[in-house]
Parts: sequence; structure tokens; C-alpha cells
Amino acid sequence: QVHLVESGGGLVQAGGSLRLSCVASGGIFSSRVMGWFRQAPGKEREFVAVVNRSGSDSSTYYADSVKGRFTMSSDGAKTAMYLQMSSLKTKDTAGYYCATTQYRLASQDQGTPNNYEVWGQGTKVAVSS
Repeated sequence: QVHLVESGGGLVQAGGSLRLSCVASGGIFSSRVMGWFRQAPGKEREFVAVVNRSGSDSSTYYADSVKGRFTMSSDGAKTAMYLQMSSLKTKDTAGYYCATTQYRLASQDQGTPNNYEVWGQGTKVAVSS
């Protein structure tokens, strides 16, 4: 059973940067779909970024709201993944969660939180104006 632990959240001014980490124990990410999601107070959890390593295509996809500002990556050992966030905006304020699934997901399903069964506890990001 894979367990995920996020870190790196904090308070930052608009325009600043943060790097979130997600460390996996009990398994590796190399053959899984891995995603970052976020949830602002009073709102539903939403897709941020995903990479699918379960197939031949390991491209990373981003929500339109973060494209060009956020970059998802992983370490060589595939036991950690990262979310580099730049040019942060106040609307990026949320709890950020990493997630993974052992199941293959069609591309149109990779942005749906309910399709992931393993979640970290989240790390809070607050962006001030």
C-alpha cells in the first residue's frame, strides 16, 4: 500500500513561488497515474496536474488555470514528485493534495478526483495580495 505525504506549503506573496513535494512510501510512482489536486475553502477539489506513467505516454497535463506557471516533476527513483508553482496568484490559495491510483485511467478520467484511491493529507498554500 502506497502512502503519500505532502510538504512545502506556506504563505507567499502574489507573484512568488513555492515548491510542493509528495513523498511515497510503500511503493513507487513509476507505473502509476500521479496527480496534484487542490481544494479551496468552500469549493470542490479540482484538478491541477497529472502524469500517467502506466502507458507509453508519460506526458504531463495541466489545468488551464495553472498552465505555464506550475510544473510537475519527479525524482529519478520515482518515490517523490514535485509541483513547482511560480507567479502565484491569490486564487491559487488552497489545500494541495497529491494522489495516485493503481488503475489505468483514460485521459478524460485523469482529472477526476474520485478516480484516485490513494491521497496524501494535503499541504496548505496561502497567497497574499
